[in-house]
Amino acid sequence: MRIALLGAGSWAIALSVLLRKRGHTVSMWEYNPADAARLAAGRELPSKLPGIRIPREVLITSDIAEAANGAEIVVCAVPAQTMRSTMKLLASALPESRLRTITGFVIVAKGIEINTLMLMSDILLEVVPGLTVDRIAVLSGPSHAEEVSRDIPTTVVSASENSALAVKVQEAFSTESFRIYTNPDMRGVELSGSVKNIIAIAAGMCDGLGFGDNTKGALLTRGIAEMMRLGKKLGADPSTFSGLAGIGDLITTCISRHSRNRKIGELIASGLTLEQALSRMTMVAEGVETTKSVYELAKKHDIVMPITQEIYSTLFEGKNVRLAARDLMSRESKPEWW
Repeated sequence: MRIALLGAGSWAIALSVLLRKRGHTVSMWEYNPADAARLAAGRELPSKLPGIRIPREVLITSDIAEAANGAEIVVCAVPAQTMRSTMKLLASALPESRLRTITGFVIVAKGIEINTLMLMSDILLEVVPGLTVDRIAVLSGPSHAEEVSRDIPTTVVSASENSALAVKVQEAFSTESFRIYTNPDMRGVELSGSVKNIIAIAAGMCDGLGFGDNTKGALLTRGIAEMMRLGKKLGADPSTFSGLAGIGDLITTCISRHSRNRKIGELIASGLTLEQALSRMTMVAEGVETTKSVYELAKKHDIVMPITQEIYSTLFEGKNVRLAARDLMSRESKPEWW
């Protein structure tokens, strides 16, 4: 099968290695021509995935039409806030007749677009001519690129309203170390992958403040409650948040040394401003922008999301992290509810 990866960050590279091992014909698109040339020549990205070699058979190009040429599946692996511009570029580079021959658009980005508050699948449906929801799938779950690229056992979900497409992605991406389940609740999977990054920022703040296991356990549990409330309001299946895309990905992102979002929270708790913390990152922490989107969604739909509220206040309103923790702990007492 011919598969095109849009994006050339750590996750795209990990997937290119995985897909090539599966015997697929793989191309990878990098927006910046100079970066694409360096990646094509060096076949690795030491700043993000040191020691991982991109197979010579993987085409690396800055020409999006060349990357997508003949592809049966297009993997959308750019950061969430650049998804719209990337898909517009793809739509302008290929005739609509060619776009219609792409049987599956697989979203691996995790986030919600600021300003529009749209999920990635909604953006694709709006931007790509002739695209229908039955040609979209989401691949998500606890899956750090650093581990997937080294064949460390990983399990994720392929979510689509089209069960045949979900299975097709499952079969195309599965290896002995990369196990995939299917799930019909694409919206719930997208929301899980987005909101868990906000909770991961909070987890990093807990680590930076020197809090303990009790705190982290409570944070993850109440974080799931917030994810579920938002999901139910937006039409997701509540059970999705108890699965790999929900609690599975949340646990991994909140405890892992690889987690960019956890790291951002830790840096801010150490006394850095958001700008200073971001300047120390080599990869995009999607949770920062997603915090804005989810905060606005919570206001729009009148959803109680106190953790999200406090993370928003610390990131964008300059609230002291310890004060945010105190305010969460001193909220009005109430029964536990979801």
